Amino acid sequence: MHREWEPEDLVAAWTLVDDDWALVANKTGHSRLGFTLLLKFFEAEARFPRHVGELPPAAVDYVAAQVKVGADQLAKYAWSGRTIEYHRAQVREALGFREATRADEDSLTAWLSEEVAPDEVSEDRLRDALLARCRATRIEPPGRVERIIGAARSAASDRFCATTASRLGSEAASRLEQLVADDGEGDEGGGGRGVLGELKADPGQISLDSLLAEVDKLERIRSLGLPAGLFAGAADPVLDAWRARAAQEYPSDLRERPRPVRLTLLAALCWARTAEITDGLVELLIGVVHKIGTRAENRVESELLADLRRVRGKEGILFRLAEAAVEHPDETVRAALYPVVSEAVLRDLVKEAKANEAVFKTRVRKALRSSYSSYYRRMLPRLLGALQFRSNNSAHRPVIEALDLLGRYAERPGTVRYYATNETVPLAGVVPADWEAAVLDERGRVERIPYELCVLRALRDGLRRREIWVVGANRWRDPEADLPANFEANREVHYTALRQPLDPSAFVDELRQRMRTALSDLDQAVSADDTGGVRFTTRRGEPRITVPKPGKLPEPANLDRLKDQVERRWGTIDLLDFLKEADFLTDLTGVFTSVATREVIPRDVVRRRLLFMLFALGTNMGIKALADGLAGSGEAADTETALRRVRWTYVNRDSLRRAIVRVVNATFAVRDIGLWGEGTACASDSKKFGSWESNLMTEWHARYRGPGVMIYWHVEKRSVCIYSQLKSCSSSEVAAMIEGLLRHCTDAEVDRNYVDTHGQSAVGFAFTYLLGFTLLPRLKNIGAQRLYRPDADTDSYRNLGPVATRAIRWDLIAQQYDQMVKYATALRLGTAEAEAILRRFTRPGPQHPTYAALMELGRAVRTIFVADYLRLVALRREIHEGLQVVENWNSANGVICYGKASELTGADREDQEVTMLALHLLQSALVLINTIFLQRVLAEPEWADRLTDEDRRALTPLFWTHVNPYGSFSLQMDRHLDLGLPAASTRP
Repeated sequence: MHREWEPEDLVAAWTLVDDDWALVANKTGHSRLGFTLLLKFFEAEARFPRHVGELPPAAVDYVAAQVKVGADQLAKYAWSGRTIEYHRAQVREALGFREATRADEDSLTAWLSEEVAPDEVSEDRLRDALLARCRATRIEPPGRVERIIGAARSAASDRFCATTASRLGSEAASRLEQLVADDGEGDEGGGGRGVLGELKADPGQISLDSLLAEVDKLERIRSLGLPAGLFAGAADPVLDAWRARAAQEYPSDLRERPRPVRLTLLAALCWARTAEITDGLVELLIGVVHKIGTRAENRVESELLADLRRVRGKEGILFRLAEAAVEHPDETVRAALYPVVSEAVLRDLVKEAKANEAVFKTRVRKALRSSYSSYYRRMLPRLLGALQFRSNNSAHRPVIEALDLLGRYAERPGTVRYYATNETVPLAGVVPADWEAAVLDERGRVERIPYELCVLRALRDGLRRREIWVVGANRWRDPEADLPANFEANREVHYTALRQPLDPSAFVDELRQRMRTALSDLDQAVSADDTGGVRFTTRRGEPRITVPKPGKLPEPANLDRLKDQVERRWGTIDLLDFLKEADFLTDLTGVFTSVATREVIPRDVVRRRLLFMLFALGTNMGIKALADGLAGSGEAADTETALRRVRWTYVNRDSLRRAIVRVVNATFAVRDIGLWGEGTACASDSKKFGSWESNLMTEWHARYRGPGVMIYWHVEKRSVCIYSQLKSCSSSEVAAMIEGLLRHCTDAEVDRNYVDTHGQSAVGFAFTYLLGFTLLPRLKNIGAQRLYRPDADTDSYRNLGPVATRAIRWDLIAQQYDQMVKYATALRLGTAEAEAILRRFTRPGPQHPTYAALMELGRAVRTIFVADYLRLVALRREIHEGLQVVENWNSANGVICYGKASELTGADREDQEVTMLALHLLQSALVLINTIFLQRVLAEPEWADRLTDEDRRALTPLFWTHVNPYGSFSLQMDRHLDLGLPAASTRP
């Protein structure tokens, strides 16, 4: 049961009605209060509370006031004994429930294993389904709920394994078995332990060797011959869980599993890896083609640097040359001109004249051809044999036809320089105009090598825009598969979920009216000079908006004293202890389950090792460094081997995200709304972390310099981070912003999001509007913004001057309205990643038909925002303050993630994501405990009226002046900080 209740919900769920009063009439004092709370809790949850901590404080106070018994009397109510058993029997009889029998438990187990467990892996959802079933059958949930869930999952797992093994066939099963053969077995045939490790590994850095290695890997998996319908009917979460479990197990572990389990694990791994390797191969292809071009350009640029050197005094030199030529028309060049201008200067002039754009492009083409033909060309036959490219857009049909042509010529020797004259060679849409001279000779023949380069570059562009897709891929699959399949049949449901009208005219009319109101308000504010100093000027003949910087606010007077008080009261605390205390309050380690079939290590030992493990990952110090520190501090039992075992059997991305949600929700639950306010806004931004160049995600960052990856954070306005995601340096921050808003899975109800310039775009404004979020960016280029008009009337908004531009094309928005809602629904349901969907809406090349409509919608929404931004000083201040919160979070990253110079190690994406999520968890634990510290201090009488408005504005639980992140590492599990809360009382 949730801890926070709105007044109307409290009244609806906890108010006593006529029949209730009859039940409590003969009870008095704490017995009356306790019985009433049992009754109303059972009505809401269809079960009894396990302890007093499950009762929401607001509900206790509300019920106590109704029955006229002091809320403090609840402490006298016994939670065991004859009285509470009698009360429970009365509640069951009054509500028509009965106690569960052993036969009921067996029946519930069978129902759960057949109806829910085959499609669901979340223990919380299984528990919810079981409780709902108990309510429907009027049975009190049995005390052995965990055992029922475990038995149901086990039964569903056994059926799944049996079905998979029967579908595999003997030959495919035998080939799968070879993957876990001993080192000396089957190596010549391509099996063995090394092969399984290879299949699990992500591709390395972008190179031809990595691309060819991934082709080999893909061919090896395909050679297993897995049946096409092997996992037909299996739910994606179930298949993902089996794949994650298989990825964590060593070959020796797999060999110990029963044969059906072993085959299912290997089949699920190989099935999922087929799509993952295909995705990696597409990314490598895009990277390699880009690398060919950039390397050629860099080489030519370095060669032309000397040629581009300016020759000083060219005008004087040319005058002297002309004068010498006129005075000595009959003499040789050497005799007449060299005495006037040296031969070296003349050579420099010639070089400078040659170093123009046309010559540069010609030399780049020559360098491209040279490097491709001598090295990269050998990838073409392997690539075309491994991947099948398709396109649903007729504009890209020539590229598909060109790929077919390249496939037919792939095995022909390089001595065949031209395509046969009877071949149909697509040129339009494949060969750019500046490449035609290099592709076509004087007789009109098409030369293979430059044509192949043009095809690869056109293929790369089409893939990046998702107009060309790959059979068997996941992220690079048919873009039509990204859209909800049932949209047409359930259109009204999807429109209602987005809170958008079915009629496009109603949508357009509402948005147009909002534009009119926003622009009129701004026009009046400019006329009244009530915009806080905003001016419309011109610069170099172009209209310009000038927005003054926000003034400096008064410094908070008491926050330093407040932090000092926290340190005086609780002392300097080891960072590891913050994680331990968060686990004590929320049981965050309880969400980490082993991939093994059974646990032999005591749970308290697992819990301690998990805390050590999460600390090592979050601080980025690494397992070995932590184990060495533990050996020196007397924790010899937790060896490096033991910790690594816990890492691989318990810690994965899904479990870490569940732990984060638990800690974040606990923070919201304990938070005093009167002190912190409602958390309905968050800020999002990315931070660069260094990473190994052997990782496919690692890219060179042009702004921050150096190779690395980005971590994109979504931080609620009071410093609670609700979502984190790993992204490459060049991937879209707009997509990351949308992904975080939709996928954070916490109790935060976000309605607006602050971003910087990189986190917004016209398409971003359009999608956030359709999804019901308000996008509030801090625009670096605010001076160049234009205000679109809602109507064609150019006489309106006279004070806005030339910054008001053309009218919005409402007809286009209305025409494509249904398609835009369809894509927004795909984002809401998560049928595809936001990055994959937004790739379709990029500017270069042939445009998706919905792109223009999204751009128009985004311009309309952005105009409303810019008008409000220019008019309201408070909005500008709010955005600035919101982004400061995420900047503070980024600052804390460097304090907590201090190991290895904060560089994310690991050659695959999963290792880096685990480190990122452990950092998120560790930092969230710090915020949770600090929130409790601050509330305990501020509850004291001496602090009652001390905080000023400036103090409340700047109050944050993300501070670390009292934290010791270094030193020796020791966990005293039986000792805890004085937090004033019972263990796990804030557990969701």
